[in-house]
Amino acid sequence: MITNFPATPNPHAIFALVMMAFTLYLFTRPGFRLEISSMIILSILALAFSVFPYSAGDQEFEAVEFFSGFGHEALVAVCALMVIGQGLVQTGALEPLGRILTRAWRVAPFISALMTLLVSAILSAFINNTPIVVLLLPILLSIGLRTGGSTSKFLMPMGFATIVGGMTTAIGTSTNLLVVSVANDLGLERIEMFDFFVPAALAGIIAILYLWLIAPLILPKTNIPLTDSSPRLFDARFKLNAGSVAIGITIAEAKALIPNDISLHRIKRGETFLYPLPDVVLVEGDRIRVKDTARKIRDAAEALKATLYSGDIEVDEEHPLLAPNQTVAEIAVVQGSELAGENLRDTRFLEHHQLIVLALHRAGRDIWKDHEEIMDVSLDPGDVLMVQGDTDSIRRMKLSTEFLVLDASQSIPSTGKAPIALLILFGVISASASGLVPIAVSSLVGAMLLLLTRSLKLGAAIRAISASIVFVVVASLAVGKSLEVTGASLYMTDVFLYFFQDASPAVVLSALMLLIGIMTNIVSNNAAAIIGTPIGIGLAQQLGAPPEAFVLAVLFGANLSFATPMSYQTNLLVMNAGNYQFKDFMKVGIPLFIIMWLSFSVILSRMYL
Repeated sequence: MITNFPATPNPHAIFALVMMAFTLYLFTRPGFRLEISSMIILSILALAFSVFPYSAGDQEFEAVEFFSGFGHEALVAVCALMVIGQGLVQTGALEPLGRILTRAWRVAPFISALMTLLVSAILSAFINNTPIVVLLLPILLSIGLRTGGSTSKFLMPMGFATIVGGMTTAIGTSTNLLVVSVANDLGLERIEMFDFFVPAALAGIIAILYLWLIAPLILPKTNIPLTDSSPRLFDARFKLNAGSVAIGITIAEAKALIPNDISLHRIKRGETFLYPLPDVVLVEGDRIRVKDTARKIRDAAEALKATLYSGDIEVDEEHPLLAPNQTVAEIAVVQGSELAGENLRDTRFLEHHQLIVLALHRAGRDIWKDHEEIMDVSLDPGDVLMVQGDTDSIRRMKLSTEFLVLDASQSIPSTGKAPIALLILFGVISASASGLVPIAVSSLVGAMLLLLTRSLKLGAAIRAISASIVFVVVASLAVGKSLEVTGASLYMTDVFLYFFQDASPAVVLSALMLLIGIMTNIVSNNAAAIIGTPIGIGLAQQLGAPPEAFVLAVLFGANLSFATPMSYQTNLLVMNAGNYQFKDFMKVGIPLFIIMWLSFSVILSRMYL
């Protein structure tokens, strides 16, 4: 029992706590890439503990141990499983399932909605949920268009179902793998693949029923035009070449020529940026940055006889906007894409795909900096590109597994390697579930077999490994190690118990899960999990309770990524495809968060305490 507030910890522990807060702050900053933030954290920790060494008893802590996360078994397993998931997509192993769902939706939509949620959840228990969302999004968009139903009613529930399903096994998400591995590093008996399937499945059933019966009633009914235009807001630029009717007139006069009001953000004249005040006179060569829907952007360009352009590539006679063989499409960047973390110029997107990027959309954020051209913007998974090209180029893009074309068509790749990929996945799961080999070993062997059987190309396998996940995991492990070795995690445990000193273990467990759940919707779920795991074990030891219960509280709490679109990468993909707003995620996600938190609190207490 902690009756007095814990004494101030040692200076190194205080520094570790400061670094923890700094880590959580950096991971919430939209202007910082996660890879850069992680490198900053690693550098500061390593430098500080090198200049000011820390000793526990007669043993000195080596600062280079902060880099051990690069070889951690959890990270190896996470990367290998990402490769296996990419292999399943590229071989078309999930194609038969997609076709079955498509036929079922035509016959019985209400039951098919439940089938879709169950399939999404079951697949996500064994495969990274990004490939599953990429598979199902075009199917559901196509169904919505053909049936005249509202696509937005079931896109978000499908995305959330993949998160729910990922909670059921040790390999369902990278977060699960990290919690299990860190707990094992701290002396807890290894949690095997299906050890927490029962509590996760019980809570998952409640969640699926909510997503099937209630969530569609909460979501707005939005029929999304999926062909030539979209209500998504894009960033684009016009160039006033000779012949534009806007040359020599003011901004106010130019806007009067446009059939629909359009949002003008700034004007670039040479190397100078001008604010588009009504009395600013436009001159030849001005580049006007606009932000609006695809239709309004194209209507405005036509009205002003201005040129939509992409960096150095202009939409001209060679690439006319309305040529008979040209079409405009919207393409989402998915995890594993050649564009994830890169820009259009360095990846030579135009040369490889024969498509011009006219505009960009990123949910919730301004995508361009003042000094950047469209070709130089670093893209993230979930970004949407408005592209123009001939119909054959768009058709080839639909067959790619690196992009998601947001239209009504459904083209799923299929190859003769699909049975091999499925067999490899079954072998990985069986070898790990039976205890024959650790998941890090079986998944690595599975990834190697995909490459040896030529079921997956090496370049695709490398791109499937998310650099941001790698660096976030390593940085989070380093922060967790600093908290552990300096005693900072023990101090946080004592502080937590001080505020809950009269509470039962069940209440403490529930409060811990709530805290981790809130953190995971604001910062990285992996960071929340790694920081929370030693605290959970410490709380169990202090209370004399089974540590497995508190470790699972951390694991489940770190997976409650429902309240914000930024809390999970598939949320962003769904947000863009369904044209959801931030408030839509809150309306559906917060009740789901509360339902699962309360369900897990009761189930874990009954089963373990």
